[in-house]
Amino acid sequence: MRVVIVTESFPPDVNGVAHCTLQTARHLAARGHEPLVIAPATAGAPTTFRSSGVPGTAPAGGDLAGPPASAAPHPDATGTPDLFASDAPCPVVRVPSLPLPGYSQVRVALPSRRLTAALVAHRAELVHLAGPFVLGVRGMAAAARLGLPAVAVYQTDLAGYARTYLGAGENTAWRRMRAVHGAADRTLAPSTAAIRDLTAHGVERVRLWPRGVDTVRFRPGLRDEALRHRLAPGGEKIVGYVGRLAPEKHVELLAGAGRLPGVRIVVVGDGPSATSLRAALPGAVFLGRRTGDDLARLFASLDMFVHTGPYETFCQTVQEAMASGVPVIAPAAGGPLDLVDHGRTGLLVAPHDADAVRAAVGALAVDPTRASAYGRAGRATVEGRTWEAVGDQLLDHYDEVLRGRTAVAA
Repeated sequence: MRVVIVTESFPPDVNGVAHCTLQTARHLAARGHEPLVIAPATAGAPTTFRSSGVPGTAPAGGDLAGPPASAAPHPDATGTPDLFASDAPCPVVRVPSLPLPGYSQVRVALPSRRLTAALVAHRAELVHLAGPFVLGVRGMAAAARLGLPAVAVYQTDLAGYARTYLGAGENTAWRRMRAVHGAADRTLAPSTAAIRDLTAHGVERVRLWPRGVDTVRFRPGLRDEALRHRLAPGGEKIVGYVGRLAPEKHVELLAGAGRLPGVRIVVVGDGPSATSLRAALPGAVFLGRRTGDDLARLFASLDMFVHTGPYETFCQTVQEAMASGVPVIAPAAGGPLDLVDHGRTGLLVAPHDADAVRAAVGALAVDPTRASAYGRAGRATVEGRTWEAVGDQLLDHYDEVLRGRTAVAA
């Protein structure tokens, strides 16, 4: 199957959309399909060369640092060198983009001829829209013009972001999402809460498609006592947050927990709120962005993981903490409602409630037996949620959509 994945973000970006898109492309390639990724260009990324006859694409292989120095860039059909993440398992087309004002880590795609040209050159049979809002909207329009079936994957609570950043605009965000998802043959939502939100706002043909987790990389056996001593030399309980440092994540809710005796807050991630959070959490250890095995070792070395953001459609870091055998504290909202079994794998607390976060952290800090039991139960819960299993579920959705199109044509 020749699938074009149109995504709002792709590595080297570090976020849920980029990670899920990379895992999707890897699975499609591993199953013998032919994926192509179309994503916004990233700032300062290396130029690439053509591959597979698709203008402005990058070959698979290499690492995230880019192609070998000897690889000469070739301009694409517009005369502009393309950008890519060379760790991709398939060709990648990068379209011009600009940083989002006030949040430079987020890139917004500009109008470009590359998108439609790539769909045609790749001879796409199906279009996969990952978190469609800007580039994905154009991808949906191009698929419709070409008569191609489209599967839209809902991944970001953009209405919640509008409320956080603008104090308004929720209805506008939902109108845009309703338009693009309504045009797709099927929308895939990562959680039951997301399904409820979509259907409540008039989106039809919604099905559940959760996310996988790498249970080989994220595992309890990586717990590192030397690392724990460096982070908490006084033997404090290590309470970790991993994710973007941005207003919608409300990491400042950890301030009260950080004042508990015998507790050390460790923050992993970067973003526009980093400076203000250092002031709000004066006793915390800030480690910046971490990835790969380094991140997995940090997860396993926590005593508990706390996620504070109430706008998660899924919340991949919760699954990674569970896979690492770490008890989880998360808001009783959005994706965590599906992931955290309150009183068995962790604790759910009222959203936006710093006192509730503090009480939950305090309860687990003084009861290590309970915390350990939650961690073991969490690991057991996610052991079957591999990306391979979830990827095969996605292929079933593709097959159903294609059969539906064939039945209509007949």
